[in-house]
Amino acid sequence: MSPNTCWLCKIFRAEENGISSKVSLEEVLQWSQSFENLVTSKYGPKIYKTYLKTEHSDENTEFWLACEACKKITSQRKRISMARKLFTSYIQPQAPNEINIDSPARKAIIRNIQEPTQSCFDEAQRIIYRHTERDSYPRFLESQFYQKLKH
Repeated sequence: MSPNTCWLCKIFRAEENGISSKVSLEEVLQWSQSFENLVTSKYGPKIYKTYLKTEHSDENTEFWLACEACKKITSQRKRISMARKLFTSYIQPQAPNEINIDSPARKAIIRNIQEPTQSCFDEAQRIIYRHTERDSYPRFLESQFYQKLKH
């Protein structure tokens, strides 16, 4: 799955109630095969979101979704405004919801923030995807949360 695919958008489109009673054991077991299986399955994104909340990792999902919304803005003036909000909320040092991205990605955003394009946050989104896949996803698989679903 491409990191540019809005895998987190699926989280918010999933059914809201009774997910754990609807998910099959087969689906749950497939999640352990790959991160892609988890985020592209029917109920995986919703359950994964619930887990991320227990980790207090909401800033990653919020940032991702805000970037996806920013990409859809056609007005340059509105895109500049949205990009600045993203910067002050997630990118600048000591931001209220600061995400963990590397210095080169942060510097590129700072350079491009005056004339933001639809892709100005793509590298930060890729970093968040990789971070989630390598860090939060393995913890999810080891969590009691996931283990209870398997049983």
